[in-house]
Amino acid sequence: IDRMGNLNKLKVQIFFSSSILLLILGGWFYTNSSLTEPNQPGVSLFPNKDNIISVGKRVYGQNCASCHGLNLQGAPNWRQRDEDGYLPAPPHDRSGHTWHHSADYLFKMTKYGIEKMIGQKYPNNMPVFASVLHDNDIIAVLSYIKSTWPITIQRRHTQLSIRANVGQK
Repeated sequence: IDRMGNLNKLKVQIFFSSSILLLILGGWFYTNSSLTEPNQPGVSLFPNKDNIISVGKRVYGQNCASCHGLNLQGAPNWRQRDEDGYLPAPPHDRSGHTWHHSADYLFKMTKYGIEKMIGQKYPNNMPVFASVLHDNDIIAVLSYIKSTWPITIQRRHTQLSIRANVGQK
């Protein structure tokens, strides 16, 4: 009976250890997997998910605010090229043109840069984040930005993104 008791305790320990390991691996996979579907057009943003927005705000503060402004206001005179021919960083608030681009476009612009997207040189200071940020971080930043727009602009942006995704299929 003592052996059976020890065997049952061992089974319970193995069960709980396996369960904890699965939870840890599941959490790691969720954190490190992309929020985009492989080989599927389009990117989804989550402007109503507080946990994603808080990550996005933090990542934005660390990687984007130095150029685009802590309050998404952009650089002064952002519509006029500087003496080197570069456009200053545009605002990401409702006064800018960020919301005029689909979520997929914004994601690719952030990850790969404008030159990769248009296939030619283009004077700009926007860094490429492909080797700096995970896809989930880029989506979180874009979700944070979108969360700051008025609901009418969020809806317009969602419709624009849907139309753009339909065009990719």
